[in-house]
Amino acid sequence: MIMQVIQVLGVLVVSYLLGSIPFGWIIVKLSTGRDIREVESGRMGGTNAMRAAGFLAGLLTAIGDIAKAYVTHWLVVWFIPADWGIRIWLEVAAPLMAILGHNYSIYLLTRHSDGTVKLRGGAGGAPCFGGTLGILPWSAYIILPIGVLVYVFVGYASVTTLSIAISATALFTYLTLTQGYPWQYILYGVFSFFILAWALRPNLKRLAEGTERAVGLRAYLQKRRQAQSK
Repeated sequence: MIMQVIQVLGVLVVSYLLGSIPFGWIIVKLSTGRDIREVESGRMGGTNAMRAAGFLAGLLTAIGDIAKAYVTHWLVVWFIPADWGIRIWLEVAAPLMAILGHNYSIYLLTRHSDGTVKLRGGAGGAPCFGGTLGILPWSAYIILPIGVLVYVFVGYASVTTLSIAISATALFTYLTLTQGYPWQYILYGVFSFFILAWALRPNLKRLAEGTERAVGLRAYLQKRRQAQSK
C-alpha cells in the first residue's frame, strides 16, 4: 500500500515538474539573451516567445510545451498498473498537474521587494493540447483545426487558448455519451478550462473592455482600416 501511494504521488510530482520546464524562457534566453518575463505579457508560452525571439522560437516553445504534458500520459502508463482503479483518474490528473506546472513554474519562482513570492508561467494552452493528445491522440485532427479557425477568424489569442479546452470537453463528452469513453476524461476538459481561464483573467478583462490585442484576420482588418483612414 505504501509503495502504491509513493507511485501515485511520484507520478503527480514528476508531472508537475515536467510541466514547470520553462521552454519559452530557455529558448528565448539561448537565442537572444533576453528574459521573456520582461517581454510584452511576460508569459512563457509560444505566443510571447515569438514576440521575443521570432517565429522559430515560438514554434519550438509550443512544441516543447505540448510534449511535456503529452509525456505525462506515458508516466501513468509506465508506472501505474492497468488494473489499479485509480489509473483512470491519474490519466486526467497527471496532465492537469503539467498545466499547473506550466502556469506556475517552480523553476521561475520570483521574490518581490515586498517579500511576496510568485510563480511565473504561461496560460496553459499548449500543455492542455498536449494532455489531450496523450489521452486521445487523434483528437489533434479536430482540436487543431478548430484552434486555427478561432485564431484566424475570431482573432484573439486568449479565446484561441480557451477553445482548446472547450473543444476537448465537447469531444470527450460526445465520446462518453456515444461510445462509452470514461466519463473522467470530461473532467480533464472542464478543469483545464478553469485553469486556463484563471490564468487569462487579465486578457478576459481586456476582452470585455474591448482593448484586447487582435490577431489573425481581425488584426489585418484593423490595420487596413487604420491605413485607409490616414
